[in-house]
Amino acid sequence: MSDHPQIRTTSGTVRGRAEAGLAVFRGIPYARPPIGEDRFQAPRPPLPWDGVREALAFGPPSPQEAGMAGRTDDSGLFRTTGDDWLTLNVWTPAPDPAAHRPVMVWIHGGAYQHGFSGSPGYDAQDIARDGDVVFVSLNYRLGAEGFLSVEGAPANRGLLDQVAALEWVRDNIGAFGGDPDRVTVLGDSAGAGSVAALMVMPSAAGLFRRAVGQSLPGTYLSDALARDIGAAVAAEAGLRPTAAALAGIGPLDLPAIGRAVQDKMRLREDRWGAFAHTLSLYSPVVDGEILPVTPWQGLADGAGRDVDLIIGHNRDEWRTFLLLGGLLGKVTDEQAAHAVKHFGPGTDFRAAFPGLGAEDLFERVQSDWLFRMPVLHLAEAQTKGGGTAYLYDLAWQSPGTNGLLRACHGLDGPLLFGTYDAHLGPAAIGPGDTAEARLLTDQIRTAWTSFATTGDPGWHPYDPERRLTRIFDTEPSVEPYPLETSRRLWQDHRFEALPLTP
Repeated sequence: MSDHPQIRTTSGTVRGRAEAGLAVFRGIPYARPPIGEDRFQAPRPPLPWDGVREALAFGPPSPQEAGMAGRTDDSGLFRTTGDDWLTLNVWTPAPDPAAHRPVMVWIHGGAYQHGFSGSPGYDAQDIARDGDVVFVSLNYRLGAEGFLSVEGAPANRGLLDQVAALEWVRDNIGAFGGDPDRVTVLGDSAGAGSVAALMVMPSAAGLFRRAVGQSLPGTYLSDALARDIGAAVAAEAGLRPTAAALAGIGPLDLPAIGRAVQDKMRLREDRWGAFAHTLSLYSPVVDGEILPVTPWQGLADGAGRDVDLIIGHNRDEWRTFLLLGGLLGKVTDEQAAHAVKHFGPGTDFRAAFPGLGAEDLFERVQSDWLFRMPVLHLAEAQTKGGGTAYLYDLAWQSPGTNGLLRACHGLDGPLLFGTYDAHLGPAAIGPGDTAEARLLTDQIRTAWTSFATTGDPGWHPYDPERRLTRIFDTEPSVEPYPLETSRRLWQDHRFEALPLTP
């Protein structure tokens, strides 16, 4: 392999770098910069270039707040320094068109308003090399740029960016040694929410064969609620809720206006309902066109029957947000009752868990509502629609932060990539012995790359009778779904697009 491999793409030639037995290409444009007349619009193909374009550095992050809860920004890693946000990165064992390796396309999380494919936590060299796969990661528009609903702009621009990246993969990945007919799209948190949306989007049909969703969040907005949120953001800036009006605010300034609205969300409970008590102002919008239905309805109707799915959650998802909110060891009975009121399934949730203290009850009802039950119901919907779903539960009790985080939200990312010193890794896994973490990394990574290669992750598909679930722990197992009390409490609940309250 050349030290500086070159590949011809549909837009021009790119030059990467040989690193640790791989050819790595960073910052390849898959769409033109979404600025000027392209701002708040669907992505368009990148402008072609002459000569050779260096693909040695990650493209800049999409505009977002300089920092978020639990993360400092001293390095400037998440600061946008240019307008070429819509880029992707490729790790390949050999850029040989004859290789036909399986392809894994990673969509990062971050509540639809934070994140960056160039984060050290998403270094994919070990996955690509050990799994013998071509690995792709991508940036997409976040926050108001990608998900705010206003007049004159298509909804779900961030999802349309992901579709454009998958079209680039279809058209170009063969030259990097990948098989465009064996593409697996995967993501965590908001990335998993994006994956589920892509499975039911007409524009994404046929672009991937398999999908992995890690900790799917259950928040999808109705068109009416999304437009009310758009109006609130525009009003905060003293503007009408139109793309033309908001274009007068620079992309780097718009996130702060969204944050000002987000900080006052709870005051809008009468209109926004439970969504007013969530942690992000943005989510995919069920607009009836780009995203025609919710993932649960679409999969139940058969939209995903040609796409095999791995879907799962972490056992103690909400523990992360206890840490970030400074609530570990401080949750009161009143706070727990408030959470049950707003997020419970309408049954006597408290009575079903008589032995739980306030903190565990607070965590359980929010973990169920936002992550665990949306995951379970998505597996059931995929099965009902004639598709194949594999369900998992990450149950490993992480040792970091004196064991208080348990199997928390975001733990799966460092375990998959093996990047224990990035993202939530230092808090959850800790600086000590990582032998147990390495066991989990081997389990998860082997299952995901095997699935991408053969379609078989190593356990039986989910079915509504046996409900077999892979338990990722130091002693892995396959057993009936482990959260049976929660399953029964939520079995008649329907996860639908969140409404605007009259």
